[in-house]
Amino acid sequence: MKAYVFPGQGAQFTGMGLNLYQESQQAKELFQQANTILGFRITDLMFEGTEEDLRQTKVTQPAVFLHSVILAKTLGSYFQPDMVAGHSLGEFSALVSANAISFEDGLRLVYQRALAMQKAGEDHPGTMAAVLALPDAQVEEICAAIDDIVVPANYNCPGQIVISGTLTGIDKACEQLVAAGAKRALKLKVGGAFHSPLMESARTQLAEAIQSTAFKVPMCPVYQNVSTYGETDPETIKNNLIAQLTAPVKWTQLIENMIVAGANDFTEIGPGAVLQGLIKKINAGVNTQGIS
Repeated sequence: MKAYVFPGQGAQFTGMGLNLYQESQQAKELFQQANTILGFRITDLMFEGTEEDLRQTKVTQPAVFLHSVILAKTLGSYFQPDMVAGHSLGEFSALVSANAISFEDGLRLVYQRALAMQKAGEDHPGTMAAVLALPDAQVEEICAAIDDIVVPANYNCPGQIVISGTLTGIDKACEQLVAAGAKRALKLKVGGAFHSPLMESARTQLAEAIQSTAFKVPMCPVYQNVSTYGETDPETIKNNLIAQLTAPVKWTQLIENMIVAGANDFTEIGPGAVLQGLIKKINAGVNTQGIS
């Protein structure tokens, strides 16, 4: 069975989407429509912006979303998924590609999400760190014992988990995790403590926008970060999307559930190849490829 997966923040690069814009009239029109919806020329930042420009949450999220979704749309009738999923931000790309949300509404939601998350990061400073080669349960136990906000944020694959929390909490956690045997505990260059309680103000803000947006039954099950199961009910999908901002991305469990449901061929749509690598670490027996 065919599964399509969509990347999240961190996959961006200068020049992303330029070939697509130049070679496809459909893509060009969608990019131009995006400039109008956003009120600024995001195409200039995607095609020519610096790494620093693209690292701003308010730019990164719509840029990665646009690259992924427009790629999927240019596939036309070749895009026939049995199931889809997206990593964090990528869940919005998956939902639009599976026709659960319109392109316009999806872009508006992603931009509102980006602005809300960036403001939450400024109001409640925090960061994230990647932890390598330590069992999930041990990471959870160490985080829970720290007298500060530190939580698991991304269960990426066996032996790779990202934690999120306050600046001091992450420093304490990294020190203790390395002492406990982690190969690395590396702080990430991010604009906030995503998928943690420090994003509560963003969750509240986005909840209103999501609830007022029209969602339809998708063309196939959408495996969501919070539930890890294939969802088709619009209200369930909405509730999971809202919860996602302060809850962990359970990517390992989600991919395992897709494989149990029959997925044996995964295609990553969008910039980079991070998800292909994670999927291979979760289950080396499935096929993976990418369209970027």
